[in-house]
Amino acid sequence: MANGFGKVRIMSRKRILRKKQKDILFLLTFLAPFFVIMIIFKVVPIGANIVYSLQKTHLNKPGEWIGLKNYVKLFHDELFWKAMKNTLLYLAYVGPVNVIGGFLFAMLLNAKQRGRTAVRAIIFMPYVLMTTVVGITWRWILDGNNGLLNYYLNKIGIEPIFWLSNTKTAMLGIALASIWWTIGYNTVIYLAALQDISTDVVEASIIDGANGLQRVFHISIPLVKGTTFFVVLTTVINSMEMFSQVYVMTSGGPSYSTLTLVQYLYTKAFRETNVGYSSSVGVMLFIIILLMSVVVFLLLSGDNTAEKTGRRKGGGHGGKKERRKAA
Repeated sequence: MANGFGKVRIMSRKRILRKKQKDILFLLTFLAPFFVIMIIFKVVPIGANIVYSLQKTHLNKPGEWIGLKNYVKLFHDELFWKAMKNTLLYLAYVGPVNVIGGFLFAMLLNAKQRGRTAVRAIIFMPYVLMTTVVGITWRWILDGNNGLLNYYLNKIGIEPIFWLSNTKTAMLGIALASIWWTIGYNTVIYLAALQDISTDVVEASIIDGANGLQRVFHISIPLVKGTTFFVVLTTVINSMEMFSQVYVMTSGGPSYSTLTLVQYLYTKAFRETNVGYSSSVGVMLFIIILLMSVVVFLLLSGDNTAEKTGRRKGGGHGGKKERRKAA
């Protein structure tokens, strides 16, 4: 009898093991295309970039191994540090406005009021435009002679400002265009997170006597912490990789005041055909973004228990009722 039970147990384990193996194989079948594409278009180019950065190579010439000489030259390159400073300045302009502004817009749009759907669409609409369209439009708006912004500034008695021709205001002009273009994306992301907060939590805070400002700081902000991590991280990465706006609006000028790291990389690679040196710029940019991402992770990815408990329940009649309320 004991023997029979033992055989049944062994057969049962074998069936479970076979089922697990089939599930794993099934999962790998669907994941395989993703991994193949990632290896071909991500891992291989990154590896090739690192190899090229250790060579003296041009687009039309074979490479010569020179070790870390490109990096030594890079650390003594004033233009590289200028591009670094400009990129960080752009991040300082765009980052806080896009994150805080996106959250504030989302708070306003989350309130029950007429026309909020239309306002959401208007705020998000610029994000679907091509960078070229945004760049050309804002180049006209910020034009020193016939620009739309200067026209209205002149109406209130302010002298024309040559936004993109002045070294002090050129990066600010590009930042204005970028904020107008991208803030809608962060707004929509935050809005989705705010609508996912359980109404029970909000109602309980109102019963406890919390005012609007207290609800923002003690409920809304803590419960969208995971979303804030995502928004801050993507804002930092996108700002550090900024290229198109500069390319269309100023081409890095005037006097390199809007030259960014990616613009510098592009210039070295495709105008001067210095692939080895441009690859070293790319590797340095990758390391900087990686370090910034780690800092953001350490600062914003703490305990998310409160966020999880404050979310809407997806299933059952309660979840459906709450979703109907939010709609």
